[in-house]
Amino acid sequence: MNKQRSKFDQKKKCFAQYITTKAIKRMETYKIRSSTITPKKLLFPLSFGPCSAALLHILDDHLRGQFERMNRNAYELHVVHIHLYLEAADRLESARLLERYKARFPRHTYSSMGLEDALLLDNIDWKSLGMPPPTEQESQKLGTEKLHALVASMPSATSRKDIATTLLTRLLVDVAKRNGCESILFGDSTTKLAEKTLTETAKGRGFSLPWQVSDGLSSYGIGFNYPLRDILKKELVQFSSLTTPPLTDLVAHRDASSNISASSKMTTIDDLMVQYFESVEENYPSIVANVVRTSNKLQPLSGESTTACGLCGLPVSEGTDGIFGWGGDQNSDSRPIKSDSENSVLCYGCSRSING
Repeated sequence: MNKQRSKFDQKKKCFAQYITTKAIKRMETYKIRSSTITPKKLLFPLSFGPCSAALLHILDDHLRGQFERMNRNAYELHVVHIHLYLEAADRLESARLLERYKARFPRHTYSSMGLEDALLLDNIDWKSLGMPPPTEQESQKLGTEKLHALVASMPSATSRKDIATTLLTRLLVDVAKRNGCESILFGDSTTKLAEKTLTETAKGRGFSLPWQVSDGLSSYGIGFNYPLRDILKKELVQFSSLTTPPLTDLVAHRDASSNISASSKMTTIDDLMVQYFESVEENYPSIVANVVRTSNKLQPLSGESTTACGLCGLPVSEGTDGIFGWGGDQNSDSRPIKSDSENSVLCYGCSRSING
């Protein structure tokens, strides 16, 4: 019995080391160098899911080891949680869970805010969404009401999910810049990146994949990094139960129907991709990995004049914006010319979300 227990402990240790090594290998950019004086600030979006919980555990242990060896750190984390749920009870539960993270990983800076704070951003074309420009005097209650009204006004469940996701990304970029962070560390697994690859392509944002699934400088002028890009979600779920103490009590399992962008009667493109890749990774994990490796090879078009989309902020090649600007081809010269009166620029994906 003791021998079997010893073998299990050894396997558990090896598996944990395997996961940790893969993640830390992706953090080579932030290792301590002789020129390192001030640690770099990195934003860490905490979703309370198994992947972000696992990554925070790994990075916390990495930073502790750095400090013990060198008496300094190469980077520091600003952990932020964005409330995606509007009900007061959900937000209270999230606040309590965040306090448990603070107690478990006290070396980091923490903050939280609601998704409605994205409605205060002044770099979004609110007119395209039929909304007036934001004002600082708006109360939180009014903000949540406006967010609910905005999401509810979208023509489909996929559109509602897409708008919420877009606002989340824009808000995270704003938080990172306001706090002097040079990069955002996303806890996206191989599985999540594969889902995003096909989801964004299906929504008409295939052009954005070089910035959405690859490590490096994003089109927002801030780095996007995915340390878990080589690890499957099922592996991270298993890892979260093997840590000491386990991370399972820090992981929130929510029904997708409680999300503001979901519909009990309709299935989104995002839902379909989640279901598909969760089934594929069980028996054919190499397919999931190949999707991510292939998308990581994509490069943005160079030499074309671009304008930032008024909603998602991604660069849009001249003549390719809007539903009628996309003809199903990659040659902008063949597309109709916009009239001078059309000042708003929206990418094809955002145009589809707004107009259905």
